[in-house]
Amino acid sequence: MTHPPSDDPASALPAPPGPGQAVAIRPGLLWVRMPLEGPPWHVNCWLLRDGAGWMLVDAALDRPATRQAWESVIAECLDGLPITRVLVTHFHADHVGLAGWMAERWGAPLLMARTEYLQARLLLLESPATLLSEQAALGEAAGAPADYLRHLLARRPFYRPDVVPLPLHHRRIAAGQVLRVGETAWTLHRGGGHAPEMMLLHDPLGGVLIAADQVLPRISPYVGVFPPEPDADPLADFLDSNNRLLALPAGTLVLPSHGDPFLGLHDRIAVLAAHHAERLALLEAICATPRTAYEASRLMFQRDYDMDQMLFVIGEGLAHLNWLVARGQLVKARGADGVPRYRTPG
Repeated sequence: MTHPPSDDPASALPAPPGPGQAVAIRPGLLWVRMPLEGPPWHVNCWLLRDGAGWMLVDAALDRPATRQAWESVIAECLDGLPITRVLVTHFHADHVGLAGWMAERWGAPLLMARTEYLQARLLLLESPATLLSEQAALGEAAGAPADYLRHLLARRPFYRPDVVPLPLHHRRIAAGQVLRVGETAWTLHRGGGHAPEMMLLHDPLGGVLIAADQVLPRISPYVGVFPPEPDADPLADFLDSNNRLLALPAGTLVLPSHGDPFLGLHDRIAVLAAHHAERLALLEAICATPRTAYEASRLMFQRDYDMDQMLFVIGEGLAHLNWLVARGQLVKARGADGVPRYRTPG
């Protein structure tokens, strides 16, 4: 069921839709929320009126319950109109999972940034066992304990079980392009750090930003290091991408992939910058005593995490350590056991 929004977005943004429902953010822009099995527990998807149909933005994980929820949205919320295009903001499974299913079902083209499309295709071709072993190797190099590595190698495989195979062709989208959807011209912006070439959609006239995972209202997006590029500096890319978004009006209505729509783009970017500055300062102090990446990450994230979440603790810890090393604020040196330690210079 679709509910009309208030005329005043600042005072009466709609309540989140349940699975299989949609609510209107404004005419021709629908909000759909699909469940996830762990934090952050849901992903938001968007439907934009596209002439004689709808363009879907993100599609959620491939799960039987999610397919059933989409069937309800299709039957009850689209006014009998088809999906004309499927746009995926980035390669992560909770965004691309059912994109191939939707594209095949409707004969709709898939729109993705080239890097994101190729990354998704690569992960779908890679053996799940290899993905797990590569992640375990990253953990071992970080000094993680053996029980974590054993858990990781025995856990449910990554990616392929969650993502329907993608079409063999896609339509490339890139930052700076203007994408006309129905009567609205959306300007594309690149987000970085969380994913390499994440696409954000901005409607300048309507004052709306579909922000994907770049700017979230209550949590910081995951900004972490992945096994193929262990010395990467994704935090710099994340902060730089957010700084570029400050060129958009402060009163922009932000539609995030997790959490509720919100106003206050500039304020939220400032909060995220301060959060990471605090983490960097804490990590620098932690490494006054030489630490492995695992030790430093556990001290930076000062609460208990289960084994599955430890993957993200290590990845994000490495992102912050790499930022500090790249700027000469920490030194990385291999210890006698072959595991690198991080310490302050001098």
